[in-house]
Amino acid sequence: MPTYAYACKDCGHAFDIVQSFADSSLTSCPECEGTLRKKFNSVGVVFKGSGFYRTDSRDSKGSSVSPAPAAAPAAQAASPAQAAAAS
Repeated sequence: MPTYAYACKDCGHAFDIVQSFADSSLTSCPECEGTLRKKFNSVGVVFKGSGFYRTDSRDSKGSSVSPAPAAAPAAQAASPAQAAAAS
């Protein structure tokens, strides 16, 4: 079950409490019955290893798109039939 941090807006009393996800948020301070606010901290989850980034599934070249083939020179592109017809 997660631990939530609360602080009172009126007296400044701060405390942590373990609550279920299904429990509703606390609204009154246990010290002065003032209004509470929930404090948010950084998330304690760290993802390590491969598979968490878009680039992890790509090939070693870094791109999944192959380049367009280069155009062949005009002398090599002519077929033998075209060369005979030109003569």
